[in-house]
Amino acid sequence: MERLIQCKGKLLGVDFGDKRTGLAVSDRTQFLASGIGYISPGGLEKTAEAVGACAKEQGVCAIVVGLPVNMNGSEGFRAERVRRFIAQLEEQTQLPVVPFDERLSTMEAGRYLNESDTRGQKRKQVIDTLSAQIILQSALDRLRFLRSQSSG
Repeated sequence: MERLIQCKGKLLGVDFGDKRTGLAVSDRTQFLASGIGYISPGGLEKTAEAVGACAKEQGVCAIVVGLPVNMNGSEGFRAERVRRFIAQLEEQTQLPVVPFDERLSTMEAGRYLNESDTRGQKRKQVIDTLSAQIILQSALDRLRFLRSQSSG
């Protein structure tokens, strides 16, 4: 998170998945995250290229990628794969790419979709985007807290 404190401008949030990768972007003040859709290029390299293109198009100063951490804090195979994706994305974009604990983001997204009675195919189309938005909003909230601690 320290690498994000100096970043001024929009941030891109990413929920990396093998089939679909959700995307969200913040406003320039880093107050609010908005889902912008998902991509399905497949594979680490192609997904890193597509996310890199989105980062350039959106004009972001950094990227936040959800890191799937187990409930006990350990990291498994999925986290290792995401770390490889982060390394590729950072090399490709030359931007700071920061992992962010996504432990409960998919569960939170699922709960929201249940409450809004979003089911079936429509649910599949929005869950990854919503997860990216939740990851990014959580990172923005944490960033705001860290900045307030360092200035006070």
